[in-house]
Amino acid sequence: MRQIIHLLSICLATLTPCHASTSKWNVLFISVDDLRNDLGALGAPHAKTPALDAFARTARIFSHHYVQVPTCGASRCALLRGRYPSDKQHINNHGILATHPDWGSNSLPATFRKSGYQTLALGKISHFPGGRTGKHWIDGPEELPGAWDRSWVPESPWKSPEAMMHGYANGIARKPGKSPPLEAFDGPDSAYPDAWIADEASKTLTNLSKSENPWFFCVGFFKPHLPFTAPKRWLDLHPLETQSPPIPGKPTWPSGWHNSGEFRGNYGHNGRDPATDPTYAAELRRAYAASISYVDAQIGKVITTLHSLGLEKNTVVVLWSDHGFLLGEHAIWGKHCLYENALRSPLIIRHPSLTDPGKTSAATVETVDLFPTLTDLCNLQTPPNLDGQSLRPHLKNPATPSSKPARSFWTANQRTLRNDRWRIITDGKGNRIELFDLINDPSESKNVAQKNPETVRELKSLMLAE
Repeated sequence: MRQIIHLLSICLATLTPCHASTSKWNVLFISVDDLRNDLGALGAPHAKTPALDAFARTARIFSHHYVQVPTCGASRCALLRGRYPSDKQHINNHGILATHPDWGSNSLPATFRKSGYQTLALGKISHFPGGRTGKHWIDGPEELPGAWDRSWVPESPWKSPEAMMHGYANGIARKPGKSPPLEAFDGPDSAYPDAWIADEASKTLTNLSKSENPWFFCVGFFKPHLPFTAPKRWLDLHPLETQSPPIPGKPTWPSGWHNSGEFRGNYGHNGRDPATDPTYAAELRRAYAASISYVDAQIGKVITTLHSLGLEKNTVVVLWSDHGFLLGEHAIWGKHCLYENALRSPLIIRHPSLTDPGKTSAATVETVDLFPTLTDLCNLQTPPNLDGQSLRPHLKNPATPSSKPARSFWTANQRTLRNDRWRIITDGKGNRIELFDLINDPSESKNVAQKNPETVRELKSLMLAE
């Protein structure tokens, strides 16, 4: 009897309930591209995201999640490695492909695969949708060998994964430097690629529901990545508002500012510039919000399918974005910098045995924490030498404080460290230091490095200890 009571006490004390050793949690990992914290569940008053807000009410919301690198491929490299960038190749979009080929067998999906899971990647999970490289991302080497049982994009009107990634309505591909950065076609959701991802994900979940083996299924959506495209009915939800962001000007101090090369170079603007045309700036912000509402609805379809199949009872669900996006803050239209809106992105986790669902954790957490979190929740052996920490304590108690600062990296040795109050940014040589008091100045309007030398010294010493 004492042994039975002891066993029951162990079960009650942990997040994961006792169940047969042959039973394993499934994982549905949903990735979103270029989504900043513009969700209703994260306090954005203008957001119209009913599906994700409803999901958040059943999950743990992390309001201060930070990515490791503010560009797609490198951020996903950190996610799949569970490691901070340790080489300059880890800080660009080819970081996964350029890394030593053997690491794929030690990646997040490969760890699940070696534990008997089916591993599936639909859409954009690594940098290249479908997991292939080469011309139009079709026939080149596999980006992450040894990780997936299947990696693919659905058959669609777009002729290649590259065309789908930057797709316009009804199969039209982007013409770099000429196509507009926004579009709102008056047609069905299937006019744009993410509806095809959602339908394929729902079909795949239906097939997985018949499987006796556990699965690790990653679904990667494209929006709201440029171009900001969505059916017109989603654009019509959002009014055209011409107010400027809190800090619309370029920093007046030496900084990591850039001239929005992706936005300005890959798209045609017909002579318009959001820096001097408030109406154009408002149109862009409206189109970005519409793209979020559109992808919100597509994610909602996938979550609804999960519920209709009864899979939510034994599935861990993660919603994650690879980085944020500046919409004119600091006169930047893009990511590729170490400011708050580039590095802060949504993270929402639901576990079948979650306590206090719907509560928000304000702790500072990082993308590298997801690898050890998922292996921990699924009772798998966590590989050694990961840089993150399991978020289980925050899932059990949303008031659990931060356990470490968040570290992020960018080119030319730019580094940043973010704790619960401060963000420090350095250029690696000590010639340029930016320090922001994010409690009193959340918009990063004042570089207070010269006024706080002791704080600068403390934070720099933490950066050197990485």
